Amino acid sequence: MDTEQKIVSQQTSPRHNRPFLQPLAVALVCAVFIGLILTMGVMDLRRSETTLDGFMRNQGLRIVGVVERLAMENLKTMIQASLRASGSDFRPLSEQVLSPQVFFTQKVVEMAREIDNRWKTEHISGSYIRQYAQEKNLWLVAVLNAWGKVIFMSRSLPDEPVRGKESLMKTGGGEANELFARLGRLKKVGFIALQRPDGSGTIVIALDQDSARYWGTRVSVEKAMEKLGEGQGLVYLTIRDKIGRPLGNTGKSPEELKREDPLVAKILDGSQGIETRLTRHDEKSLFEIIVPLRLDGQIAGIVRLGLERENTDRILNENRRNIYVFLALIVLITLLSMWLLYHDQNRHLAGIVAMERQLEKAERLSSLGQLAAGVAHEIRNPLNAISMASQRLKREFTPAEAMKSEEFETMTGVIRDEVRRLNGIIEEFLTFSKSRKLEIRDCPVQEVLQKIVNLVSAEAAAKGIAIQTHWKDNPVVVPMDMDKLQQAFLNFVKNAMESIAGEGSITLSVRRQEKGWVSIKIADTGCGMTTEEVDKIFSPEYTTKEKGLGLGLPLAHEIIRGHGGEIHVQSREGKGTTFEILLPMERRKQVRGAKDE
Repeated sequence: MDTEQKIVSQQTSPRHNRPFLQPLAVALVCAVFIGLILTMGVMDLRRSETTLDGFMRNQGLRIVGVVERLAMENLKTMIQASLRASGSDFRPLSEQVLSPQVFFTQKVVEMAREIDNRWKTEHISGSYIRQYAQEKNLWLVAVLNAWGKVIFMSRSLPDEPVRGKESLMKTGGGEANELFARLGRLKKVGFIALQRPDGSGTIVIALDQDSARYWGTRVSVEKAMEKLGEGQGLVYLTIRDKIGRPLGNTGKSPEELKREDPLVAKILDGSQGIETRLTRHDEKSLFEIIVPLRLDGQIAGIVRLGLERENTDRILNENRRNIYVFLALIVLITLLSMWLLYHDQNRHLAGIVAMERQLEKAERLSSLGQLAAGVAHEIRNPLNAISMASQRLKREFTPAEAMKSEEFETMTGVIRDEVRRLNGIIEEFLTFSKSRKLEIRDCPVQEVLQKIVNLVSAEAAAKGIAIQTHWKDNPVVVPMDMDKLQQAFLNFVKNAMESIAGEGSITLSVRRQEKGWVSIKIADTGCGMTTEEVDKIFSPEYTTKEKGLGLGLPLAHEIIRGHGGEIHVQSREGKGTTFEILLPMERRKQVRGAKDE
């Protein structure tokens, strides 16, 4: 069977309906605080990104600086080697000086081999030779057959007469010698003649001052790029001269910058020293740097290199993730703090409201006490006079006629009963007003209950109500005001008897509990109560009695609270009610009666 229970001494007043503005202020402060943290996090993230980008920029500039330094050293050694070779004093060349010169020669030989490979696989033509010389920036490319006859030549020699080429074609084997002699007579022009491996012809490549400077710079740059090595995060490095000719390339570079690009013009004229930007290439995030190539203090070209940004992105993503996690924790802590503050403030406010209601109740009870005292003084004497007058009327002025005598007896009886009822009301007021003054001493609970059983047993038997008791012979001693506590228990028993219509039973039991408490239960088989009625039974303003004020249970409640006890009510409509009274077995400082005294 389901039950409904109420702990009266622990009941709290309903929650307040007034809004609490302080959490809104806290929320505003927390929002500002979160905004500051977010702003600081974003600023720190940008500062980290700027620092890492600056590190990558310096790394790229160091790479460019190494290339420029090595390329300039290679150029100087090549110039030094050429001056020694053309000078009157012969000096042997060191390996350090000879290395760039050999590399330069190898590049020229590679171009001759490229032409030879084309000659082997396909037929070459004059247009191919002219196009190749133009693409490679060569002053002259000539192809001779096995007999030394010029087959193709990219350009005419400047000192050659009008029919010079025809005379070369007709001289047979001496044509090659005449070509070499004419090239030798040209100032600021050098050439290399490479015979085919099978002896079926000769390829001649000549360079003037401009093409020699270009290829010398290109060879120097490529030689320098070979010494860069790996492990620097370099994805590509592309170097071109001022007119867009390639000077060196490593890695798979993106689409080349156009000469019409304003950035290229700014870099080459020196108005912009460096350009950095983030880009993607081959599904990689790169940090690209574009700077001028400076050789011997002059801008000789433009350098474009890309560095891997994977480590930088990983660090930034980790910082960003840490900021988000930290911010989420701050928001969570803020929301939790707001909830705790709101909950705590509501609890305290509800406690204040409950205290206010208890104070109002105490004031009302105090007013009732004062009213009871006034009623006792102002009404008791007139009531005594009315009672004495009604008795005298009944004794001395009873009519002789039987019909009138009976009616007279009825009227005087009504007066007497109403006077007695008014006197009972006054007694209830007086008793309620004096209930807080307790005289505490140690007494057995069973003794108090047994007195009540002896007092009501006759009346209960007359109504068909059985009184049952359940307690041990060992006395349970409790600090109490015996008279007041007996009055409280008697009120509970009377209330139980009034709730039983017809036959029924009332059970009284005593049981020790843990932590120094004793439990006294008064259970009946009466009509029971609803939840709404249970909430109101201890209120002085509530009563279901047609006669009297219904102050019995409120009086009992005040007495139990004065002893520092609790009352638990368990009731179900139509099934009966059980009052469980918990009393402390030790005297406590907070006992209300002692404090009130």
